[in-house]
Amino acid sequence: MTGEPVVILLAEDDPAHAEIVRRNMEKSRILNHLEHVVDGREALDYLYRLGRFADPLRSPRPGLILLDLRMPRVDGLEVLRTIKNDPDLSNIPVVVLTTSAAETDVAKAYEHHANSYLVKPVDFAQFVDLLGVIGYYWLVWNQNPQLRP
Repeated sequence: MTGEPVVILLAEDDPAHAEIVRRNMEKSRILNHLEHVVDGREALDYLYRLGRFADPLRSPRPGLILLDLRMPRVDGLEVLRTIKNDPDLSNIPVVVLTTSAAETDVAKAYEHHANSYLVKPVDFAQFVDLLGVIGYYWLVWNQNPQLRP
């Protein structure tokens, strides 16, 4: 990332969790643009610019995807598999951010080439702290190749 604003695609069906992420991004002083989709189908529509996301100005290519696993219509593992099997999308870092600490979910996420797997803490303050760490690690410290538009 070049220090320029990065589009973050948040695929999260829990409105409270999405709001925590949004508020934390505002407080983090890291200039980014958060795009929120509410399920796996919308995440894929966004990435493939389908339906209401057909206009590239409405669906800029994300520099980071925060992906919940337990979502309606298309689950997060299927979204992850699709992203990582597509040469045009596979270089976008995907951080699984979920409530599941199940070993099978962790293993499946890494089998599908997740870049990171984080379990959402139940404690609100810890969740906020985790989001701050995610922001700085993935958007400031981590080096990624230039992403395709």
